[in-house]
Amino acid sequence: MSGGHRYRRASKATTLATLAAKKAANEPIVMVTAYDHPSARIADEVGVDLVLVGDSAANVVLGYESTVPVTVAEMLVLTGAVRRGLESALLVADLPFGSYEASDEQAVRTAQRFVKEAGADAIKLERGGTSVARARAVIQAGIPVMGHVGLTPQAATALGGYRVQGRTAVQAEQLIHDALDLQSAGCFAIVLEAVPAAVTELLAPLLSCVVIGIGAGSATDGQVLVWHDLLGLNHGHVAKFVRRFADLRAEAIRGLGAYAAAVRQREFPAPENTYLMAPEELEALRTRLEAGSAQPGSQN
Repeated sequence: MSGGHRYRRASKATTLATLAAKKAANEPIVMVTAYDHPSARIADEVGVDLVLVGDSAANVVLGYESTVPVTVAEMLVLTGAVRRGLESALLVADLPFGSYEASDEQAVRTAQRFVKEAGADAIKLERGGTSVARARAVIQAGIPVMGHVGLTPQAATALGGYRVQGRTAVQAEQLIHDALDLQSAGCFAIVLEAVPAAVTELLAPLLSCVVIGIGAGSATDGQVLVWHDLLGLNHGHVAKFVRRFADLRAEAIRGLGAYAAAVRQREFPAPENTYLMAPEELEALRTRLEAGSAQPGSQN
């Protein structure tokens, strides 16, 4: 076990072989993002197969306007927190923008940090092109890699913003080539994001690796959503592909508002929220105070 993190894996932990078996059996794979220890514990309790510490943490946790500013140091802290909350789910960590593009050596060094320092089981990187070589280098260094094509947030500006990718024949063909190249590099899984369902239906049969969709239709081996999106913790616009399965933001506002009101009305803390002192000890304290034992410098 590497220094810097301590964790244990359950005997029924998800592995790459487990995921391949699920794909072969046509058993849907569940993946979710998580960014902290409590969320990881809940994901494990539910039986989620894969947990991704996504660079989407930049937006939904750290308050950045895009995923680009998040640093390796920030992602390592979040990944370590999630690792300590997981026993069964396979943990995948996003390599943040600027931490792997420059060279194969840079990509391997960064990936090794996420495995060694934060306990990640695998890493994810975005795009095809030069990222294919980076993925191959990381895999050859012994670290499993998940690819990501379609809408890749780190390159959103170059893609014309956060919009569906592969709507033209030329774009879709390039997307398919990128996915196949990532598979050839050895990626155990590929995320397809914001891709027309018809393109996914053409691509999925060509891929023997696990295919995870987010806004890519149902012809994938599994689905992933961002924790804050699916639980209704985000404020404002959400993507078309998101379904809110709960409204925790509204419940949090209700609960916090009730707490604030109880404090202001002096209804909290109530007697049941306070600690007691034995009557004889309280009487002894009063006696000591009256005798002046609580004056500065008193040691009695």
